[in-house]
Amino acid sequence: MTGAVILAALAAWLWTGPDSGTARLERLRLRRHGPDGPRDLLRWITRFTRPSRQAEAWRASSVELCQVLAAELAAGRTAGEALSRAVSSMEFPDPMVMRPVIAVARDGGDVSEALLAAAPERGGEGLQRLAACWRAAATVGGGFSALVDRVAASLREAEAHRRDVAAQLAGPRATARLLAGLPALGLLMATGLGMRPLDFLLGGPAGAACLIVGVALDGCGLWWTRFLVTRAEQT
Repeated sequence: MTGAVILAALAAWLWTGPDSGTARLERLRLRRHGPDGPRDLLRWITRFTRPSRQAEAWRASSVELCQVLAAELAAGRTAGEALSRAVSSMEFPDPMVMRPVIAVARDGGDVSEALLAAAPERGGEGLQRLAACWRAAATVGGGFSALVDRVAASLREAEAHRRDVAAQLAGPRATARLLAGLPALGLLMATGLGMRPLDFLLGGPAGAACLIVGVALDGCGLWWTRFLVTRAEQT
């Protein structure tokens, strides 16, 4: 059963795991300071095992922010007051990141830079577009409410397109996961038939070599499928 567990764990990590640079930095931090406790460990797992969900949450929050901001502007409030009220009334995936935006909007600072600083690497396209609108309105003057409406419409269209692409890629994702789990299923079936494949895989150099090569090929197949899916989602 050990070989099957190894294959399943590696397949799950390669399909949902973090990018190598982010994971390397986090591992270095944990090695130096250690986790602060169970909550820190759970937060690390949640943050880095499902980055796509975090990005989706940020995109949805960006659309809602533009809609609330447009409503506040239509009510006659100034741009800074409207933005601070809109941000304060919403729940973001990471509320601490948006606090500087509220402060800058109230104090009359560079809001576009604050929005760019708050925008995450994945899922921050809406905040980046809103920052560009703010900069354009501050430079040219006027028309900020219309720009925000256009940004909200474009974000809704982009999200609809992204969901359509994700639905079309659901089949390839499921096929890749099924193919990745077949080696583990084969081991379980062989074990159930009394063939003892683990005795061979873990009992000598030849078996260990076969296990390592099999795990490597399975991982490469998952990585390549994930790479193709990611490229398709970005186009």
